Amino acid sequence: MFLVKIENPKFVRGIIGTNDILKSKRPQIAFIGRSNVGKSTLINNLTGKKDLVKTSGQPGKTKEINFFSAILTKTKQNKKGQPQKNGLGSKIYLVDLPGYGYAKISAKQREKMRKLILWYFISGEANIKKVVLIIDAKVGLKEFDLEMIDILKEYGHKFGYTFIVVANKADKLNQKEAHRTTLNIKEKIGTKIPLLLISARTGKNRNKLLEWIGK
Repeated sequence: MFLVKIENPKFVRGIIGTNDILKSKRPQIAFIGRSNVGKSTLINNLTGKKDLVKTSGQPGKTKEINFFSAILTKTKQNKKGQPQKNGLGSKIYLVDLPGYGYAKISAKQREKMRKLILWYFISGEANIKKVVLIIDAKVGLKEFDLEMIDILKEYGHKFGYTFIVVANKADKLNQKEAHRTTLNIKEKIGTKIPLLLISARTGKNRNKLLEWIGK
């Protein structure tokens, strides 16, 4: 058993295309999802730093791919969950991509952000290790979510990165609704793609997501 933490996160820069930061050998953990699914809150929750990623009451505001440096540590634990030795740290980038699908921005802006997102995943320039695709547990999968899943399947296999579907805001579902949501999503994405119901607000399944990131 390992306790996984993301420590010492710091904003580095935002990019809108080819940039020297992409040449870094640091593994990149990318976060992607529709506007208003709680992506910023989730990243803040995982890092334990509430103001790392600025949350906004105006979805669609982020128009760059934002890079944050961090240290990923894994501390070996015994069966009782007690640490057995100090964690080994590795340098990573957390990558916060623009939220997609926000209806109140122009069609031209939406298409520009869509192309930026797709470029990041299919160009081969980024050293992507893991991708966290975030959806709203109450809303379920939308058209571009499914398009993203197809892209992540194809190019993840090509470039060697893996991804997980995270259904956020699970605290708003009762047990019956959570079970039905899980079945509905699995029916669309298949059983081979990992799925996790999570709550960025309450921290539900936070450690399970960190464990997946740390694998």
